[in-house]
Amino acid sequence: MLKAFKYRLYPTKEQQEYFSKCFGCVRFLYNQMLANRIELYEAYKHDKELLKANKPRTYTSFKKDFPFLKEVDNLALANAQLNLNKAYKKYFKEGSGFPKFKSKKRSRKSYTTNNQGGNIRIEGNAIKLPKIGFVKVRQHRLFDGLIKSCTISQTPTGKYYVSVLVEMEDVEWIPAKNKIGIDLGLTDFAVTTNDDGISEKHPNPRHLRKAEKQLKKAQRALSRKKIGSRNREKARLALAKKHEKVANQRKDFLHKLTDRITSENQVIVIETLKTSNLLKNRKLSKSIADAGWHEFIRQLEYKSAWRGRTVIKADQWYASTQLCSHCGSNGGKKPLDVRTWICAECGTVHDRDINASRNLLKLAN
Repeated sequence: MLKAFKYRLYPTKEQQEYFSKCFGCVRFLYNQMLANRIELYEAYKHDKELLKANKPRTYTSFKKDFPFLKEVDNLALANAQLNLNKAYKKYFKEGSGFPKFKSKKRSRKSYTTNNQGGNIRIEGNAIKLPKIGFVKVRQHRLFDGLIKSCTISQTPTGKYYVSVLVEMEDVEWIPAKNKIGIDLGLTDFAVTTNDDGISEKHPNPRHLRKAEKQLKKAQRALSRKKIGSRNREKARLALAKKHEKVANQRKDFLHKLTDRITSENQVIVIETLKTSNLLKNRKLSKSIADAGWHEFIRQLEYKSAWRGRTVIKADQWYASTQLCSHCGSNGGKKPLDVRTWICAECGTVHDRDINASRNLLKLAN
């Protein structure tokens, strides 16, 4: 089982310069290889045999043309090529978007390197990284396993992090004891019902909505500053810190809730949500993005795998809000403003979300 541990880095000025070089070289190489592939396709798209014969250039060939690439970690460049290959496979096999060129300003600053012969290890309060040596790290969680790779990243506020991927022993599957059904929403972030019939509502914290006034004020202040000036950089940093705070608040809420659910229950039933389609709703898109449903489900899945839990995803067309959890009759579609309804067959009064979580729980049996 692979598990990632993310730690804060405290590099020196020289080490920060090296990281900046790595970020830039990885981005540059990715763009060069992408441009080369597009050029080959345009030249030979009418002849498939020639297109197969003229293979795209590898990262080693670019190192001959651009000597500055030799100054950074060779494995970071190799991973940039692997990332481009993955992007192409997703485009052709899964129908995702065509790979895009990485922007210096907008792209995430990061690079990945692999552990070969123990060139990545943690000793005391420092982590050994290839071609740079030991970098001060705050290891707030210990682990026992083999380090496979690590990803170094920098946030828009200038903080450095390292995500260490560790191979650990697989956890045995745990038999079902406690079961829970989870219905996601916007009024309440999650409504849960366990196998004892106890329902609980978890209010939606709406972190972005609460910080919206401050974010707008900081954005207006940034737009008034002269491009390239020190004051603009100060305003950019102030805005980035506010966005980072909102993101951290959301992550904290989601981690605490998913930790509690996965530690207390062995079988978890959730609804299947097509978040990308839901975000097309102009009236609800901001609230949906603020809630973080996709991240919540992602955390539930990987934490369940860590702890030997079972996650069941309901069918996309399962009518959890339409079915009566008491008699099973279908009451039909209901507008979003209908929060309670009465079953026409048995007369049971239902809370919309609690009824949905009860229906989802039935799928665990």
